[in-house]
Amino acid sequence: MPGNSKRRGAMRKEGTKKGMVVGSGGQRRRALQGKGPTPPAEMRPGHPAARKAARSAAGAGKSGKGGGGGRATAGNRRKPGDGETPETVLGRNPVVECLRAGVPATALHVAIGTTTDERVAEAVHLAADAGVSILEVPRHDLDRITGGALHQGLALQVPPYEYAHPDELLEIASESPEPGLIVALDGVTDPRNLGAVVRSVSAFGGHGVVVPQRRAAGMTAVAWRTSAGTAARLPVARATNLTRTLREYATAGFMVAGLDAEGSVSLDDFELAADPLVLVIGSEGKGLSRLVKQTCDVTVSIPMAGPVESLNASVAAGVVLAEIARQRRH
Repeated sequence: MPGNSKRRGAMRKEGTKKGMVVGSGGQRRRALQGKGPTPPAEMRPGHPAARKAARSAAGAGKSGKGGGGGRATAGNRRKPGDGETPETVLGRNPVVECLRAGVPATALHVAIGTTTDERVAEAVHLAADAGVSILEVPRHDLDRITGGALHQGLALQVPPYEYAHPDELLEIASESPEPGLIVALDGVTDPRNLGAVVRSVSAFGGHGVVVPQRRAAGMTAVAWRTSAGTAARLPVARATNLTRTLREYATAGFMVAGLDAEGSVSLDDFELAADPLVLVIGSEGKGLSRLVKQTCDVTVSIPMAGPVESLNASVAAGVVLAEIARQRRH
């Protein structure tokens, strides 16, 4: 027994004895070797910084070829309609009005069993003429598509509007024989106002409209309809930062004039109409935001004889644009 006990103790000693560590510590000839210092983030394949550096290099190469300086090129412009989702116009009158105005649509949904009247017949006729797909669907399917909202058996599917890049308006204006004229909207949230402004800008020879990307009306089917189809011919651009865009326009040689009830210059004395001009219009309630107002070269007020304190944004835009067009004609 004592012999066996001694033998077990010897085994425990051998088991606890440390041996050579394989694969680390450089204790063998084939130990792992270092790979050198860690490369910078922009040189590591797959790293976000490396992808960003590659995009910057590609953009610089395109700018160098085209001689466009800091302007956005076709390669680095934001894709039109980014972040937008399709829109569904519901109801017989709205659907007919959109089709009459030439609002681009992808499909007209007609509920099976819908009572046909002149509006339904006209909607189907206009959609067929425009090459819009006409789909007859069960009423419960149309209820699901419209989220249970009142649709009167008709629903028009409208794709996201394709916005221009703000720099594209500069290119369009530079190719025009007339001085550039761009309208920027600051905080206008009613799509009907936006559509009416687009219509006025087109009527008085403007080259485009700029709207902020956030907290502002976009080119919905309502705005398109209010523009009476002129949105198909006049580009509307979205600016990520309106103040920065206005500064870039100023650098490009445009005068920036903000419409303000307490403007420093009356419209009667406004003498910049013959110059390349950006007309900035604020919301009816708040007017121009502080940073946008500070960016303007001049603020212009509309003289009014009556007790009305302010005009609707689209009405004010029409008044000023008509005066600018009159001065340019003379």
